[in-house]
Amino acid sequence: MQVDAHQHFWSYDAADYPWIVDGGLDALRRDFLPEHLRPLLDAHGVQATIAVQACQTARETEWLLGLAADHPWIVGVVGWVDLAAGGVADEIARLRELPGGDRLVGVRHVIQDEPDGFMDAEPFRRGARELADLDLAYDLLIYERQAEEAIRFCEALDGQRIVLDHIGKPRIKDGALEPWGEEMKRFAALDHVSVKLSGMVTEADWSGWKLGDLEPFIEKTFEAFREERVMFGSDWPVCTLAADYGSVLRVAAPWTSNHGLRAAEAAYGPLRLPGTAT
Repeated sequence: MQVDAHQHFWSYDAADYPWIVDGGLDALRRDFLPEHLRPLLDAHGVQATIAVQACQTARETEWLLGLAADHPWIVGVVGWVDLAAGGVADEIARLRELPGGDRLVGVRHVIQDEPDGFMDAEPFRRGARELADLDLAYDLLIYERQAEEAIRFCEALDGQRIVLDHIGKPRIKDGALEPWGEEMKRFAALDHVSVKLSGMVTEADWSGWKLGDLEPFIEKTFEAFREERVMFGSDWPVCTLAADYGSVLRVAAPWTSNHGLRAAEAAYGPLRLPGTAT
């Protein structure tokens, strides 16, 4: 079964998604909802997805869980919780009582937009540590320049399942395999860290990328992590800035189609897949 382990939904509001406005990403200034994604999944043989937060509000997480309750093929939600504020266990308990709350599989904070040192701060680390006891993964979204700090963060959270989004956002457009490649080996040396083969086309030349630009980065990702800890994510609809859904899937499918589900379940726990007994 093919699972897309990283995609987004939003009901567009400029105030909720300033990164779209500030980034001049005009093509994303509209709603992207399950009814828009499902035909793409059906056309390309993808049976299930994990929806990932794109707005740092509890309101969006609640909304994503509601979508998962209504659409069984949304088998997981990676939501947002203010990890540094305290009360993480109580907030997770509240979310799990909502419709779709049983689909909450992880938490993410958009660290790529935070200042240096954010991951070193003890309040944030303390909140992230609580996720292990709550049986939730933590999705790690960084720019490559933040890798050293992120490795320290992962080392400090031994035992907490961590998923590195978008293969750590290497500078694909520049063809810069190093120092990223060595950093990936350091992430992979930590058994509790896995990685998503996602977000690559938007780190490449949006209008002129080709498979040969991506393959060296894919190869180094697999050299570091091996197949058991690499899963496919489309990063839809963000990927549409540089490629359609089918093109993104075709890039990753030869590498992930046989084991992506195992990697996703290793990272997020057993997924309630459509068409299987509950």
